[in-house]
Amino acid sequence: MGKKSLTHAPPTVFLIPQRYVLGLMGFLAVVNAYTMRVSLSIAITEMVVPSNKSQHYDPNACVVEDDSDSTSTVTNPDKLYDWDETTQGLILSAFYWGYAITHLPGGILAEKFGGKYTLGLGILSTAFFTLITPWVINISDGNWIVLVILRLIEGLGEGTTYPALNALLAQWVPLDERAKIGTLVYAGGQIGTIVSNLISGALINATEDWASVFYLFGGLGMLWVLLWFLLCYSDPESHPFISEKEKKYLQTELERVSHDKKVIPWKAILTSVPLWALVAAQIGHDWGFYTMVTDLPKYMKDVLKFRVEENGVWSSLPYLVMWLVSMTSGWLCDWLIKKGYMGITIARKFFTAIAALGPAVFIIVASYSGCDRLMAVAMFTVAMGFMGTFYCGMKVNALDLSPNFAGTLMAITNGIGAITGIITPYLTGALTENHTLTEWRTVLWISFGIFVATSVVYIFFGSAEEQPWNSLERDENDIEAAAGKTERKKRKSEGEVKTEDK
Repeated sequence: MGKKSLTHAPPTVFLIPQRYVLGLMGFLAVVNAYTMRVSLSIAITEMVVPSNKSQHYDPNACVVEDDSDSTSTVTNPDKLYDWDETTQGLILSAFYWGYAITHLPGGILAEKFGGKYTLGLGILSTAFFTLITPWVINISDGNWIVLVILRLIEGLGEGTTYPALNALLAQWVPLDERAKIGTLVYAGGQIGTIVSNLISGALINATEDWASVFYLFGGLGMLWVLLWFLLCYSDPESHPFISEKEKKYLQTELERVSHDKKVIPWKAILTSVPLWALVAAQIGHDWGFYTMVTDLPKYMKDVLKFRVEENGVWSSLPYLVMWLVSMTSGWLCDWLIKKGYMGITIARKFFTAIAALGPAVFIIVASYSGCDRLMAVAMFTVAMGFMGTFYCGMKVNALDLSPNFAGTLMAITNGIGAITGIITPYLTGALTENHTLTEWRTVLWISFGIFVATSVVYIFFGSAEEQPWNSLERDENDIEAAAGKTERKKRKSEGEVKTEDK
């Protein structure tokens, strides 16, 4: 009897179900990941020598009442570097070189050994190198190549984040909570971007030094790692504080998720049409999102002539709205599915389409707002608001396709999508050498085309059906037959729906 009492004592201390604790800590993981990733986007606007306004005549240039240097806060020449737009694009894209590389190893490691340490050690690495960034820049005398290498290493650490989180969610989150908990976790990207933009602008303005940004966010990343290792575990079975009630509930709800050693069915995965439709949707989202995250602060400064503290506020507003929409749409998506108003596949496609076509239209409207700063910010905000429905759409779709290999699928989709993070900053820098509105409009039209094309692919070929190769009991020779059985079942289900409609 005494033994039973001891066994059930810990849960009385933890009143919140442990899957929600994991969801909250996962959310904070993404927040920290984005603050460290995005901090350079605001800081770099104050790290470079101000451009000479006579360098290129722009008839559409926005007029400011102050002199041309009024938008600069850091004036110490020892802390300013002569990096042109192309060089800045390379520096901003370097993070994603490393980020893309470690996605697949991160997913495989998380599935084999658990997501706790894969995620924690990855964030620890990024936090450490973020913390020492000002020191590295200082001792290298602003050598941009050294900074590129440092950012690449930071990306290597953070590349494990999403695959590890997906593996963790697959072990912890039941189907009817998948959209809202998944959205909570992944929408940490918006909160991280908001926090980074708001605090970075205010901090640089207060200290007149961009270095403070890296010290703050690197330190907060270290603090998160400590809490993560103390509070979270890779699966319910290994958690010492979980209640028996919650453990049994998760065992029932997640019976299709295996805890055994997994042999990844690479052939089946890499020839899966729904997976490649998912990759297409990820590419479209990431192209537009990384263009905004990385380059919107530069647009705010170079075109709309905002000061750094104003830049931080107005650059963060679109992500605040995006976060609010993402949280609301997560609950709405779960409700629509639970009530039977939408099938899972239709729901994923519907919310993914909104998240692509809405931003595609409104970023173009923003570019034609010219120097009307209020209208431009409003249109960028509406665009990013629509993008918030992406998380309950295709972002959780890998969990639908295969909860047993969710980490690997996230590694493939997010890893390929991350390549756009390499391309977009460099391309934007190369296309906006003269900082003109016309040049920026070209950048946004390219994003429009990619948004539309990739969403069409996902709408036609995407799916939320669990794939036959998710089952570990089958070998690859059985998968084709199982796929045919799944397709027949799907057609029968669709026929029943049509009969009910009549």
